[in-house]
Amino acid sequence: MSPISALRSLVLAAVAVVALAALACGNSTGTPGTVGGGPAPGTVGVALQRVASGLDLPLFVTAPPGDPRLFIVEKSGRIRVVESGALRPTPFLDLSTVVSAGPEQGLLGLAFHPAYAQNGLFVVDYTDQSGNTQVVTYKVSSDPNVADPATAHVILGVPQPFANHNGGEVAFGPDGDLYVGLGDGGSEGDPQGHGQDRTELLGSLLRIALNADGAGYTTPADNPFAAGPGGARAELWNSGLRNPWRFSFDRATGELYIADVGQNAFEEVNVLPAGDRGGENFGWNIMEGMHCYAASSCDRSGLTLPVIEYGHDAGCSITGGYVYRGAAIAALQGTYFYADYCSGFVRSFRRQAGAVTEEHAWPALEPGSGITSFGEDAAGELYLTAVSGDVYRIVPAAAATSRAGSLPRATRPLPPAH
Repeated sequence: MSPISALRSLVLAAVAVVALAALACGNSTGTPGTVGGGPAPGTVGVALQRVASGLDLPLFVTAPPGDPRLFIVEKSGRIRVVESGALRPTPFLDLSTVVSAGPEQGLLGLAFHPAYAQNGLFVVDYTDQSGNTQVVTYKVSSDPNVADPATAHVILGVPQPFANHNGGEVAFGPDGDLYVGLGDGGSEGDPQGHGQDRTELLGSLLRIALNADGAGYTTPADNPFAAGPGGARAELWNSGLRNPWRFSFDRATGELYIADVGQNAFEEVNVLPAGDRGGENFGWNIMEGMHCYAASSCDRSGLTLPVIEYGHDAGCSITGGYVYRGAAIAALQGTYFYADYCSGFVRSFRRQAGAVTEEHAWPALEPGSGITSFGEDAAGELYLTAVSGDVYRIVPAAAATSRAGSLPRATRPLPPAH
């Protein structure tokens, strides 16, 4: 099932406001172990603590380096600020008049420059009213809680042939460069072959270097296709992606986690090691997860397969998250969290010596409505956003004061992968 199809089914069964959706072998079931002498992940008590509510389809949470505030992206085009525990009434930036409103369209991503405290520069990713992707830089105004709309610079525009599979994540990597996630352009099954076409930007993760003033970019000379072999676009970092709705870097190790939304059968997470030089082909639409797509056999040579997958008997649209590096729950250090939009589960795993270990499900972290994204604050604490209009922080069970869903409790191990 495609993300757009999953969304349509959910909307028809519920109400139109839920219309966001899925923007969105080698798999082991590990025995919980100890971390730094603390309790095993499978016995950690966790909960959700509501930090904001009444938002218009929140899609993302982030913060500038070293900044105690939270910045929340609303699909309809506004960036909201939570300061000292309160949601400020005035948006940081309002793009509601320029973004498109399709189920998988809107304001989709936000990233603050690593030197934001000095240069006030940040990046947004949205679909414009023609449905095309725009990656735009802005600067903050003299008021730290309000951006300056006059500073806008469109640094990258990408035509979108269909209304779905837009990707939308933007993030600065450990190298200081900007990474941009783009889906295959939509419809179903990648009919235009973008996933395997390196002359196109769609179906890929891009890596670019912003100019100091944020008004443009250059292509890093060490990008894998910077020399343009075979007409490949120099901006490409890797290819073969269907819809990398959310990806993230482990702030401690530099590893890159890419959760790629599947078609009708499998969802996947890809992991690249720190210091990776790019150039991977993740296989779409030759492969869906670890399986040949729409064929009984296929040529897998040269493809990079995911580290985990799950079938559509468990969900239908993966929402990628982060490796936990906060201080509030020390036992979870190094744990990567992800979710499924349709089934509502939250799961996790760890990477140890290149292998997936300690897989768990976290029923205490299920908010009771579709999880649209995870987020991370400046201190490395994790958040999740829900179609209910709520934003939650993941906290120790004893610290929760306001939450939805099940009562705090320990996790349960995952069954073997399909």
